[in-house]
Amino acid sequence: MSLIRNGCALSTRRGFLGALFSALLALALFDSGAATAQEVKQIKLTEKQIESLLAAAKGMAQLYEGANPDKPDPKVDAQAAALAKKSGFASLDEYDNVWGNVSLVFFGIDPQTKQFTEPPERLKKEIDSLKADKSVSEAEKKEELADLAAALKTAKPIQFKENIALVQKYFDKLAPLMQEQDSRPAD
Repeated sequence: MSLIRNGCALSTRRGFLGALFSALLALALFDSGAATAQEVKQIKLTEKQIESLLAAAKGMAQLYEGANPDKPDPKVDAQAAALAKKSGFASLDEYDNVWGNVSLVFFGIDPQTKQFTEPPERLKKEIDSLKADKSVSEAEKKEELADLAAALKTAKPIQFKENIALVQKYFDKLAPLMQEQDSRPAD
């Protein structure tokens, strides 16, 4: 079962860091050395895919709510595959890949200004911000900085720049889905 369907999210008290880092980890747009994350192939998104994602996401969240990520349920996976197809996707894997591509762009968009920052630059800014944050304990800061530094080593820019404008267009409709995804407990 993919990390995206699992609702993998790092819930830290630092909301943005949790959102950004969970998106980057869960998407694994990074090289194949990312051991625990499923690699997401960057694709050029279409409006139809975004609309299908919006149609399917709430149902997917309900299907996987309370599911044990260590013990996949074939019945739930079959229901999810049927929902993905009903929503216009060829397969559950296509749904996951679209979700991953949308998430990667979404978490690079500033909610206030709607401006996009590429993943490597966003990580650099977050590292600088975390280093300056006096409210985070040194132990927590050290752990988070190590995680961010590891992600930065393999972070890649968005391959299809058209995806940025498309996700920006649907940002307000996607926001509740992404916030729900980010609020789920970590695996």
